[in-house]
Amino acid sequence: MPDRESHRHVEIKDGDETVAAAEVTTSPESAGTVRASLHAVGGHIGPGRRADLVDAVMDLPQVQESDRLEAASPLGDSESLERLRARTEDSTTRPAGSTALLDGKIPATPERAAEPEPTEPEADKN
Repeated sequence: MPDRESHRHVEIKDGDETVAAAEVTTSPESAGTVRASLHAVGGHIGPGRRADLVDAVMDLPQVQESDRLEAASPLGDSESLERLRARTEDSTTRPAGSTALLDGKIPATPERAAEPEPTEPEADKN
């Protein structure tokens, strides 16, 4: 988990035009949760561009170092939501007005999986 608060802006471009973007925020107070807000420009966007945005967000080091993801995406953006579900575990989605909110567990990377889990001290067995 990151030691300090960080904000990242991620963009997916089609030529010189930004077609999808995300704001990603992590902080030490978030208890291992990273937050992302995804959005795309109005009109037609080529297939796969929204999924590319999700991949770019999920591949950020501060996302990979986190345990959970809370993401907001437009309610009708099925490509982003499906990709978010594919890249997270135990995810739940719920509507909030015109937004879909997804909460899911970020799968451990091989590097993170190798880190020992913190252990709690054993209780005295008297």
